[in-house]
Amino acid sequence: MTSSIAWIDGQWGTAASLKLPLDDRALLLADGLFETVLVRNGQPHLLQEHLQRWSDSAARLGMDAPPERDTLEPLIEDAIQRSKLNAADGALRLNWSRGSTPQRGIGLPASGHHRFWLTLQPCTPTFSPVNTITSRHERRNASSRLSHCKTFAYGQAIQARREAQEQGADDALLLNTAGAMCCGTAANLLIRRRGQWLTPALSSGCLPGVMRGRALSQGVAMETELEAEFEADDQAVLINSLSCRPIASHNGKALAAMTGALEVWQSLLH
Repeated sequence: MTSSIAWIDGQWGTAASLKLPLDDRALLLADGLFETVLVRNGQPHLLQEHLQRWSDSAARLGMDAPPERDTLEPLIEDAIQRSKLNAADGALRLNWSRGSTPQRGIGLPASGHHRFWLTLQPCTPTFSPVNTITSRHERRNASSRLSHCKTFAYGQAIQARREAQEQGADDALLLNTAGAMCCGTAANLLIRRRGQWLTPALSSGCLPGVMRGRALSQGVAMETELEAEFEADDQAVLINSLSCRPIASHNGKALAAMTGALEVWQSLLH
């Protein structure tokens, strides 16, 4: 039977049993980064792409460089063996915090005290349709460095998701501060329009998602600025490393039916 596993400061256990110091800036200030990696049949998929984004984001935010692949791979392999995910799907989360700090406030501590931990748990990729709304309260800041990094700070996404659920929807799409279409709460947006897959450019403030990047590098999709409303006959999906979910309706209006989400997602893994 598969199980969840976690590692921090040289110790293995569960996410519930291991401890993160209460003075860690991840807890105090959400000051850190994470990556969520698909594990399928005992193998982490697109690991290099995730580690590159992790490293780039750390540099962008003035953090120490996170652990490199040579350091991580033995730990990841050990985690997969311990959780018995050799022939199953899982979600591997790699975490990098600016670490503990003795003083209060937001002042930056000296470098060299960052902290790494990981968790791995069973997770089945999701391809079911979703109904979405446009968030009226939350917008992506296209000029913020944080918009381009996968940080611990998910308050905006949580509030947008809450807003959607209060209106009977599953998820929310976020516009940017200029009013252009940007992304979902936890996934990039792909729109199929007149036979071509489109996705908002990074200048919109969307996260440089790994699956989004694969769609661009493989020539499957192209970047463009997208207005706040869908066009007639648009098809759309919300995509990330663990899901590819067709948008069935938006703001109460049905979108063109989308089939083959699983195939689109699978094609980008290879």
